[in-house]
Order: sequence, then structure tokens, then C-alpha cells
Amino acid sequence: MSSRIRALGMLETLAQYPAGLPPRELAQSLRIPYAAAERTVQALVEGGFVFRSSDGAVRLSAKLAALGLAYLGTSGITDLVQPILDDLAKRTGELVRLAVVETDHLTWVAKSQSAQSGLFYVPHAETEVYLAATANGQAWLASLGEAQARAVVEKQGLHRPDLGPNAPKTMEQLLGQIVQTRKLGYACVTEAYEIGTSAMATAIRKRGVGQPVGTVSVAGPTIRMTQERMAEIAPWLLASADELGAAAASSPLFSLS
Repeated sequence: MSSRIRALGMLETLAQYPAGLPPRELAQSLRIPYAAAERTVQALVEGGFVFRSSDGAVRLSAKLAALGLAYLGTSGITDLVQPILDDLAKRTGELVRLAVVETDHLTWVAKSQSAQSGLFYVPHAETEVYLAATANGQAWLASLGEAQARAVVEKQGLHRPDLGPNAPKTMEQLLGQIVQTRKLGYACVTEAYEIGTSAMATAIRKRGVGQPVGTVSVAGPTIRMTQERMAEIAPWLLASADELGAAAASSPLFSLS
């Protein structure tokens, strides 16, 4: 593993731990020697990307977040995309999330949480979308041929611990769900990625044509996100995807695939 890749992996890991991690735990997480982890931490400290807290833990600084916000601001998220997500969240009363296609995976880039209900769904802080058991992942996979869908899922891994009881357990089961997604025009999952949550998602295409450049989803507690409720939300979700597709033509964020 090169020093650059090691540094990027460290930043990705620390993004999931706002309180930071001790250097030894970082080394174990990245499966690198402790000395190599210390060298990488020192380089990132000098670059202003991380700092050591009083208890010795390594934490991300605000610099990385500022860079991310600056990029999203110039990419059209703030002016073009966020109002569409906010409107869909207000209509549905649930969490709305946007992911963009980056070659062979999806990355979360924006979200909007409705304040209409006291019961919220708070997703994990992962940056990459887990394809097999999420509505966003299945919505994108439905746009791919079978061989390509198999390849990207196998690369990421089909089996992951701590998933919900309805997560697909075999490639054939997943492919069956993808077929259903193609019929509906959107994906629906219930207690697949997480117990007690349901979600629906559809693909975003620039001006409604071509290969998807991203996905948009609505997610919430299963007690509210029933099959009947998802059927009611579907027209709003599809309309929002069309709006996002129009906005995508003016945003470099949707040119990563």
C-alpha cells in the first residue's frame, strides 16, 4: 500500500469516527504496521487534515469538511440540487438522500431530513453505498446488464454482517429483486440494510435518457414506510428524479461516471 493510498484510507476511516481513534486502532483498522500509521498521521497533521486531541486520539480537522463543502457548493448541490431534495423530504416527511455514480460504485453526496415527524431514520455514516441491500444500490444495478451487475456486487461483496433479515443472501435472489425494480421503475427494500427501516429509490438520468448518473431515495421507519405508503410516494420520487436529471446537465458532480 502506497503512502498516498494509506493516507486516503486513514481519512476515510476517521470520517466514521467523529471522536477520533488512537493511532494503534487506526493501524489495526487499516491493517498496517503501527510505525507506518504514525508516519501517515504525522504527515496528515502537518497538512492540516487531522489533529491529535488531548487524549491522544487522531481526529479529522475542519479543513477536509471545508474542502468538501466548497466542492459541493461549486458543483451545483447547493443551488440546483438541494432545493429538489428539500421539497421531496417535505412532501414525504422522510429522509431523502442523493448518491452519484463513480465508475463502479455509488457515493452518498447529499441529503435532506424532514422535520415533520418525531421519529427519524439516521443512516450510517458510510460514504459508499452498499449495493446489494439498499434501495439506491438496487436502483442502479437495475440499469446494468447482468454481467456488469454481478461484477460490481462481487467486487464490493454480497455478504456483510449486521444486515436486516430481508437482505438478499444469494446473487440469484438479488437478481430477482433487480428484475422487480425494472418492472416498477424504482427499487423498494424493507428491513434489508437495517432492521426497522424501509427505503425506495430510483435512478437519475441526464434529461431522462442514457445511463444513470446517480440515484435518489426516500427512507424511513418501516412502521411508516409501508408498501402502500411507498406506492403513494412513488410519483413524487420519480418526478424528483426527472428534476434532478435536468439539474445534472448543469452540474459537474454528475460527470463522475
